[in-house]
Amino acid sequence: MTSGEAPALAAPVALYIHVPFCRSLCPYCDFVVVSGAAAVGPRNRVTPYLRAVAAELDLRADALDVAFREPGDAARPALETVYLGGGTPSLLPAAAVSALLDQVRARFGLAPGAEVTLEANPGPDDRGDLAGLARAGINRVSIGAQSLVPDELRALGRRHVPRDVADTVAAARDAGIASVSLDLLYDIPGQTLASWTETLEAALELGPDHVSAYALTLDDPDAEGLTGPTGDHLPTPSGARRWRETARAGQDEDRAAGAYGLADALFEASGYPWYELSNWARPGHESRHNLVYWERRPYAAAGPGAHSFDGASRHWNGARLDAWMAALMPASSGIPSALPPGGWEQLDAAAADAERLFLGLRLARGVPREAVLGRIDVFAWATEHGLVEEIPPGRVRLTLRGRLLSNELFARLV
Repeated sequence: MTSGEAPALAAPVALYIHVPFCRSLCPYCDFVVVSGAAAVGPRNRVTPYLRAVAAELDLRADALDVAFREPGDAARPALETVYLGGGTPSLLPAAAVSALLDQVRARFGLAPGAEVTLEANPGPDDRGDLAGLARAGINRVSIGAQSLVPDELRALGRRHVPRDVADTVAAARDAGIASVSLDLLYDIPGQTLASWTETLEAALELGPDHVSAYALTLDDPDAEGLTGPTGDHLPTPSGARRWRETARAGQDEDRAAGAYGLADALFEASGYPWYELSNWARPGHESRHNLVYWERRPYAAAGPGAHSFDGASRHWNGARLDAWMAALMPASSGIPSALPPGGWEQLDAAAADAERLFLGLRLARGVPREAVLGRIDVFAWATEHGLVEEIPPGRVRLTLRGRLLSNELFARLV
C-alpha cells in the first residue's frame, strides 16, 4: 500500500492464541492472567478454556473464509507463524497443544517451516513437557527469565531461581526445539548496573538464540480506562497497586538508559545484533511472529484480551474470562456460540502512515528515506538531536541515542 491510501483488508499471515493461566500473579504484570485455583488444582478452568478457544478458532476461521476465500479457491494463504502467549502456556498439557495446532492446520493452514512459538516460565512446575511440546509442533520457546539474580527474582514475585532458567534452556535444547529466547527486565526494584551485568553475562553463558530486554513499565490500566467490561486489561489488584507504587519510586531514567546501552553493547559483541528496539538475535533467529506486528502485516487472534489486525482496523477481545467463555460456550444448548465481546478501532490513511513510520523505525533496518519526507520537520529535529542516521541504501534509522529517546520521537510522529 502506498502512503496516503486508505488501509486495505488482508488475510492474516500470523495467529496469536492467548493462554491466561499462571500459578501466581506477578505484581508488575499487566497481561490478562487468572491464577491460583483457576489455573491449577482440581477446580482449574483449563479444560473449559480449551473448549472455548477451539470454538473461537472455528468462528474466526469461518469469518475469514467468508471475507477472503474466493469461490472455487481451495484455501486461504497458510499462516507463517503461530504464537501461544500468556499467562503461562507451558502449563497446558502437550496433548492439548497438539490438538490446538491440529485445529490451526485444518482451519487456517500452516505453511511449511512456519514458526510456532510457546511462552514458558522456567520453574520446574511451570516449564511443562518441553519434549512433548516439541513433538506437538512447537519449534520456538520464549522463556520468562526476567533476571538471573536471586534477590531480584524475589523482589519481582517470581517463583523460579536462576538455576531453573539454565535447566529450562537445557530441556528445550534436549527436546530439539530449534530456537530458544530469553526475556529479561531492567530498571527493577533493587537492581544496579553491576547486578544487571551479572544477569546479562549469565544469560549469554546459556547460549540462547534470541534475547528480549524490556524496561520495567508500571502503567495504570484502570486509570487509562482499559479495564471496563470490554476492555483488554483486567483491574489491577490492590496488592499489586501498592507494590507498583513502591517500585516506581525506586526507578531511575538515567540508570535505565545505562542498562539499555550496556545490554546493547554486550549483545552486539557476543553475536546478537539488535534488530528491534528491545530485541537482539543471532542471525536467522529473529522473532518472525513479532516482525509481523512491526511490519504491520495482518494477524488473527483468539483468547481473552487478544488483539488482531486486518490491515484496516484493530480488534480485541474483552479480558474477562467469564464473559469470553459465556459467549463461546453458552449455558443453553439452544444458543449458538458467538464471538466474544470486545472492541475495535478503524484506522484512516493518516493513522496508518504514522503507524507504518514509527513501527518501521523500531527496526534496525529503519525506513526508506522517502518515507520521512512528509514529516521532514520532525526528522530535522531528530537529526539535530542525534536521534536518527542515514544508512545505505537510502534508509533512515534510529541511533543508540534515538532508541533511548524513541518515545519522544514517536509522540511527535503521531
